[in-house]
Formats: sequence, structure tokens, C-alpha cells
Amino acid sequence: MRTFLILAFICFGIYQSNTVFAQKAAEKQDVFVDKKGVLRWGGTKKEVHGFGTNYTVPFAHAYRTAQKLNIDIKQAIDNDVYHFARLGFDLYRVHVWDTEISDSLGNLIENEHLELFDYLIKKLKERDINFVITPIAYWGNGWPEPDENTPGFTNKYGKENSLTDPGAIKAQENYLAQFLDHKNQYTGVAYKNEPNLIAFEVSNEPHHTGTPEEVTDFVQKMVTAMRSTGTKKPIFYNVSHSIALEEAYFNADIQGGTFQWYPTGLGFGKELEGNLVPNVNEYTIPFDDVIKKHNAAKIVYEFDSADVLKNYTYPIMARSFREAGIQLATQFAYDPTFMAFANTEYDTHYMNLAYTPQKALALAIASRIFHEIPMDSDYGTFPTNLEFGDFSISYDKNLSIYNTEEEFIYTNSNEFDLKSPRKLQHLAGFGDSKVVVYSGTGAYFLDKLENGLWRLEVLPDAIMLGNPFGSNSVEKKVAVIKWKTRQMQVKLPDLGQKFSINALNEGNDFNPEISGNSFEILPGTYLLQAENTNYDSDKKKMIGNLELHEFTAPKTNVNQTYVHHEPARMIHDTVNFEISATMVSKYKINRVEAYLQNGNMYKAIDLNNEKGYSYSAKVPAEVLRPGFLKYRIIVQTAEGTYTFPAGVKGSPGDWDFYAKDTYEIPVRDNLGAVYLFNAAQDSKNLVRGWQPENELVPTNVPGEAEYVFRIKKLVNEETLTKNGDSIYDYSFLYNFNKKVEKQQELLKGKEKLIIKAKSLSEKPEKLQVALLLKNGAAYGKTITLSEGKEEYTITLSDLKPVKTVTLPRPYPGFLPYYFEHTNSGNFVLEHAEALQFSIGPYLNEQEQQRQHDLSVRSVRLE
Repeated sequence: MRTFLILAFICFGIYQSNTVFAQKAAEKQDVFVDKKGVLRWGGTKKEVHGFGTNYTVPFAHAYRTAQKLNIDIKQAIDNDVYHFARLGFDLYRVHVWDTEISDSLGNLIENEHLELFDYLIKKLKERDINFVITPIAYWGNGWPEPDENTPGFTNKYGKENSLTDPGAIKAQENYLAQFLDHKNQYTGVAYKNEPNLIAFEVSNEPHHTGTPEEVTDFVQKMVTAMRSTGTKKPIFYNVSHSIALEEAYFNADIQGGTFQWYPTGLGFGKELEGNLVPNVNEYTIPFDDVIKKHNAAKIVYEFDSADVLKNYTYPIMARSFREAGIQLATQFAYDPTFMAFANTEYDTHYMNLAYTPQKALALAIASRIFHEIPMDSDYGTFPTNLEFGDFSISYDKNLSIYNTEEEFIYTNSNEFDLKSPRKLQHLAGFGDSKVVVYSGTGAYFLDKLENGLWRLEVLPDAIMLGNPFGSNSVEKKVAVIKWKTRQMQVKLPDLGQKFSINALNEGNDFNPEISGNSFEILPGTYLLQAENTNYDSDKKKMIGNLELHEFTAPKTNVNQTYVHHEPARMIHDTVNFEISATMVSKYKINRVEAYLQNGNMYKAIDLNNEKGYSYSAKVPAEVLRPGFLKYRIIVQTAEGTYTFPAGVKGSPGDWDFYAKDTYEIPVRDNLGAVYLFNAAQDSKNLVRGWQPENELVPTNVPGEAEYVFRIKKLVNEETLTKNGDSIYDYSFLYNFNKKVEKQQELLKGKEKLIIKAKSLSEKPEKLQVALLLKNGAAYGKTITLSEGKEEYTITLSDLKPVKTVTLPRPYPGFLPYYFEHTNSGNFVLEHAEALQFSIGPYLNEQEQQRQHDLSVRSVRLE
């Protein structure tokens, strides 16, 4: 796997004078770790909290992309740091690309990368944002491009040799001392003395293989080099890799351990489906007793629910961190806004306030959770723990809520009541609520200045164009931004039905027309002022750590007509079926049609714009007959007509129209079986651990294929039970929710699960097949596959509760293998959303040790 990090953390408040700088510095006397392993501020002795993101613009791919796109990098940093503050982050982390700012002997090179990093530190300080810095990355600077020939010691020795080679070790000692002694050219303060710097992490994800004594000696040499500068900052070391060496790490003079969390794995290549709450339900550290014995603190240098666009996972992760005693945590990684349209930096992650507004608001809510939930608390297990304190989370509604008397943040449309409308001070949201009704697809913020006086900030529309987690390039847009006048209604008691709106940000001359409490609005910042309310522009210049007039957002980058549509995987001939698509154009869209064909039946229907950029239409019953529904979407704009999926100009009715591409959906007879899994069509969406021998191969039946599993080793050394025993299991998952969503009636009356599978050797294979419910419970039965037989029947009434495997497998691998839910009750087919296959249950000791070879072709309900 690839994990590329940068620890840095983000706090609120702009320093307005040297006096304020001095006051803050006094409050932030060097952080220390107390006798119970808790990070505390030296000035106030209060517990340290920090929550934010990683961000990499001064280095590597982000830096090179800025150059290619002719971006003013310092202005880009200004813009993004503003958004960090806007979201309420109070922590930043980065692993510095040592290979770009050092030579082979570890001497620090004063170049443009270091200068830009100094500038970033300055901008974070100006908003009182704290940070954790990891001076050594051990990475080349290429990803996702090829590595450049950089001057640093990492380039000379490589990661593995850097941990053992005497020359590499000496270079790192030299580099660490010089890095900490480096005086920031913008602040005049050396990193070792920086008040906003909470702690150092020595290096990014070292993978040690030596003896415990050798590892302790290496870590101590790094710590000694850093302490030689006189720094009093806490020094942390990554302890989530090579976990058998945890005692060796803490036998060196470190003050804490660093961790990461990718609960949905990395690099799935597309958005993961289904309920992922079980993946984020808890963060368990199996060697926590070692950490406590050494009175050490814990921080998470990077986390993310990778390959996920939904917004409910971050708040639960934040709670899980606090339950595990974590004090600092930073998401990985924030996409620089200037390149977020392409998501090329880390394509398995995607986070940006402008381009992924709902996820960004979820991260803002997560920050509140992280600061409010006490360390080592316990809020139970899903599904009973989705409402706690001032927070509410819903998988079904893709919704996270933070609701206090003074603050209301939400990630999707909702009907929640405010706790105290007249005490509300801050609001941030997406979609509609009882306070704000908004037709756009960007985030918005309301900040109260005083009674009858509010600052409104509206970001432009964000439109997803397709899969952002696939093969990306700066030549390809995965999302776009559009500035458009949108309707908004604001219902705040102190504003009432009569208020004025005046633009605040530079260059904004939009003058909205107001009808009661409704108005049209363009992206920007505005002053909402009730009648008989005075506004003193000299007195009111700040709201928290934001200036009233500040605003930054990417400009419109819609330069053509785009259609984002994913055809259904399967429909049946008796269902009510709609075609829906997202579309946006540089030009006015006049009409959208779908040309339908099923056999010799043809039909043209209009798709209507319901809201935002969504268009839909009901498919006539006469073309929903068994066969293949083929169709094209035709978009007529003021500039011309375009046909999709080919994306070519023109219409199928034109004499010279040449594109043959169509969308296609199989339509099945409702009287027949419901196929939950078909290897030929669905194997690309299997969630499974990587094994090089696993592959899709055709069978002797035309059009049929089977997915072959050849598992040489069931056990993963890092996968352990709570008792420390190895787990012998290989499980894989297929989420069929998109096959049956809005067609739940198809499941009624089904009694049998029929599996088409077989053993690929002379030995029988035991395969547990389970149906996974939306609440995380699994119900299954083990069947024995033979080489000669290919179909096996399980009566649904015979399904019994079985263990739910956490899939995709999280990283690090020591996290729980099974999700221990608290669900009770009977199996309900209509609540099922996935198939879980397991090789491991009911195997004896001899069977656990041997190779397993089997294939799966299909699973259907009858």
C-alpha cells in the first residue's frame, strides 16, 4: 500500500498584533506529557486537543502541478488555509519531503520547497493553527508520477537501508538537527521553538525488521539528534508498523506513539457501497497496555475513509479516536483547491470544501466531536450509538448533524429542530433545513455578529462528473464548479421578514432582490442586516479568526456539456423504473431526452429537471419487458446537441450520426430468479483481499464466467483475536444494494439462496455464504463444495447469525477482524444489502494450514 503523509494541525484565531502573538506564545508554553500519558499545554496545563488535515502544496506532486498550471502557490496556500479556518480545524500535519530539502549527507538545503513550507507555517500561525511536523518522509517525490532524481539521503539509500545503513543513519541525525534549528524566514522563529508546534514525529511509517535492541538504538539516535538542538517539544514515533517491536520503540526516549486509520482500505478504484458504519465503529489498539505502561500519549497522523463520497463516516471516526484515548488527529489529505477538479494527488482520497462540500462539513462536525467527547469514553456499538451528545448520524439519509444552542451544522437536507433559535451563533450546511432553504449544491455558512446582524458566506455549486477514485489526470475533470444565481431563504428570528443584504467580499457587486426572507444569491460573503440595526464597519471586522470581507472559491470551470449517469445493474419488468442523471453545461440546457430501445420497441422520453443538476424520467412500461433496455441521453443546449454516453455532438436522428455507444440494462422477468451476484458482470465490484492468483476466468458456457480464488495462506500475522490468537479466514464481499434498490418487492416471497460454485481440487472446500443486513448483522450457512457438483441450495429459514467480517480490511491490519455488533432479532431479507463469503469457518487445524482453491459463478434468490 502507499501512505504518503504530512502531519500538521489547525487551530482558530488570527493574530492581530505582536501583543496577541506574545500572549498566545505564553499560553502555549511547550506541550508536555504528564505522568498519565496525557499531552498538556505548558502554560495552562489543559489537555491538548487538535483536529485537522494533511496538506502538501510546498512539495512533490502538488508543487509540480501548481507550476504546470501556472498557479501562484502562496496565494493557493492563503486560499486553502482560509478554508481550514472556515471549517473549524485546529490542527495541521505534514510529512516533509526530506528528499527535496536535503543532500545525501543530511545537510538542509535552503530552496523553494523549504521557503514555501516556511510561508505555510506563517499562514497557519496567523490563524492560530497548531501543527505536528514529521521531518522525514522516506518517500521519493514522484507519486503519482515517477520519482525525480532528488539530492536527499532518501534518494541515495532508500527507505529500508535508511533504517540500517550507518551512512544513512548519520545523515538523518545531521538532517534532524539542522531541520529543528532552521529559523523560519517569515516568522523569525526556529521550528524547535515554534509555539504553535505541538510535537515532532521522527519519521513517516518506518518498517523496522531488526532486533529489538537494534530498533531501540536507532530510535534513540534520532531522538538524541533532535534533543541536541535544545528543543523541549514532545517527540513521537510511529508504532503502528512492525507492532511486535512496540516495547523496543518505547524503550527509546519518546513521549508517545503515532497511528493511522484507513478503515475502508485503500485503492479500491471506485466508490465503496453499503453501510460502512461497522468499519468505523471502534479503533482498537491491541498493545495499548504497553503504551500505558510507558505513560505515553497517542496521536493519529493520518486517517480517512478512502474511496467513500458519503459523509457519515468521519464523525464516527472522531468519536472512535476519543474512545481510544487519541488527542490529535489529521485527515489525509486535503486536496489543494487549484487541482481538486482532477483529484490526482491521492486518487483514493478526496477532500476539499469547494469540491466535496458534504464531506468537508462532515469533517467540521468530526472536529467538534473530537473536542467535546472525553478521552476514554464509551458510547457503545452500532446501531445504538448513532445519537450521542449533540450529534446525530444516519447511514440511510447520508446525514451528520451537530446541533447545540449556539451552533448548527448539517451535511444534507433535514427536518431537525433548532435547540434554541434565538441563541444560535453559527450555522453551516448543505441542502435544506428549517433555518435555510437553498437550491444550490455548495456549502454555506451563517455567522452572527450581533442581534439582527449576520455574515452569510455562500460557496459555488459543486457537480461530480464521475468516479473520482479511478485513473485520474489533470487532463480529466472528476468534478466541476459553477457559479450560478440560486434561490435562498433564511429564517432567523432576529432577522425577521425584512432585512437588507450587502456584498462584503472584494469585487462582489451583486445586489440581491429580497421578497420577505427569500432572495437570490451568488457565491460570496454578505452582510444580512435587520431593519433598525446599525453596522459599524470599523468596529466589526472579524468573526472569530475570519475577516468579514474574506472569500475564496474556484471560478466556474464548466467548459462543455457533461452528463454523469450510472445505469442500473438490473431491473425487472414489473417495477416502476426511472432514469436519472446529473448534467451541467457551459450553455443553457433547453431539453433533455432519452432514446429507448428494447428489441424492436423504440420510445423517446423527456427528462425533467427536478432540482439542481438532476434530471429524471419514468420509463414507460411498454419498453420494460424481458430483454436489454438500451438507451442514449440527448442534451439540447443553446450551443448545440450532444449525445451520451459517447459525448459526441449531434443526435441519433442525424443522417451522419456515427456513435454506437449506448447505456444498457438487463431486464428480467419478475417471475424468475433474482440474481444477487453474477461473476461475469459483478466481480469488478468484489471487495476482497489482494491475492495474485485470484482472477475472473470464462467457463465452457458462452457468456458465463467464474471468479477463481486460490488462497495459499489463510492467516494474516497482524490479524489477531482479542486473546492474541491468529485468525484463519479469507472473506470477500459483494454489495448488491444497487441491484435491488427501489425494487424491494422483488425480494418478497423468495425462499431459497442458490449458489453456483465448486471446488477446484479433489479436496472438498467449506464455504460460508451469508447475507449481510444494513444493521451490520450477518446470517449465513456453511456449504461444502465438491469438484463435481456446481449448484447448492440454502433455505433462507436455515440461515443463522454468523460473524460479520470487517470489509474492506482496515489499515493498520491489527484492527478488529470481526465487527461485534449488538443486533438482535430475526433475519429480514428486505434488509439485506450484501453477500459475505468466508473461507475459514468450521475448518479444522489441518484444513486451516493448507491451500484452498474454489470458484464462485453466481448467487440467486428463488
